[in-house]
Amino acid sequence: MEPLVSKKCVVIVGGGVAGSVAAKILQDVADVHLIDPKEYFEITWASLRCTVEPSFAERTVIKHSEYAPNANIVCSAAVGVTENEVTTQEGRAIAYDYLVIATGHNDTTPATKQEKLSNYQADQDKIKAANGVLIVGGGPTGVELAAEIVCAFPGKKVTLVHRGSRLLEFIGEKASKKALNWLTAKNVEVILGQSVDLDSSSNGVYKTSGGESIIADCHFLCTGKPIGSSWLRESLLKDCLDDKGRLMVNPDLRVKGHANIFAIGDINDVKELKQGYLAQIHADLVSKNIKLLIKGKDKLTPYKSGTQMAIVSQGKKEGVAQIACVTMSGRIPGMMKSGDLFVTKTRKTLGLKSA
Repeated sequence: MEPLVSKKCVVIVGGGVAGSVAAKILQDVADVHLIDPKEYFEITWASLRCTVEPSFAERTVIKHSEYAPNANIVCSAAVGVTENEVTTQEGRAIAYDYLVIATGHNDTTPATKQEKLSNYQADQDKIKAANGVLIVGGGPTGVELAAEIVCAFPGKKVTLVHRGSRLLEFIGEKASKKALNWLTAKNVEVILGQSVDLDSSSNGVYKTSGGESIIADCHFLCTGKPIGSSWLRESLLKDCLDDKGRLMVNPDLRVKGHANIFAIGDINDVKELKQGYLAQIHADLVSKNIKLLIKGKDKLTPYKSGTQMAIVSQGKKEGVAQIACVTMSGRIPGMMKSGDLFVTKTRKTLGLKSA
């Protein structure tokens, strides 16, 4: 293999699915600094299983030091970027030769792995003690959580409220209908075209915007989270954000106008479904491109979006999938995702054992 010219400094901001893969790949060829407010990476598409089965989280919540032992882990939020440094909330200024931004979406989550595991246990305890559970939001998170609850606790009364006209609006109507039919067959009450004011609940009674009353002992908010780019709005990259708050990138995933800054995962403006497996592909491509730059090569590899695929699990055995223009439901998509939720595959990508 052709030797690298020198050990450059690569700063990766964000320890989610994209940032973690980039740190794993680059840690042995560069001086990598991974900046993340929490000490762990979480396999997020498995998190809803952890809500009803906390022991599952032992495999899905992984300390950054486990998969990137040669990287410098900086447990702090990034708050600014200059031409050669990233500043953190704790007051550090970390110099970079190459910068990879992978901050995805804003989310409030515990800083330590133990706190995260404790949260999952608390969620399960809350569900176990409840007669009725309210879920607000009919995207993939809300639909999968409803499915996990009714499969793990068949006697629970689950109500799902969604402000949109159909579930899973990010994919086709046929898949949405299949998901709705599956949930109603499992006695989930689905209320569409309405919202819920969670702050106005009284004695376990929630009011919808349509005037309906829902009785529930606990609730879960499963609506979309904002793009994690607010920290960039007063930075060097403020003019590189589009009207949705995403970083505009060139085909090689470099931020437009910046030769040594990349954006991967949900934070960039690539026109495709924002899926975890695609974020991993972004990370792999950018890692290869950074290696080329370190070697002094100018021609980088462009990103080419492949076949669009979405699989929404329905408990451990079933699911609904849309692959290109084909929609399917039942055991086949369940076999593709729902049993293991790609946890073994993801751990392998990070160089970890399946268990």
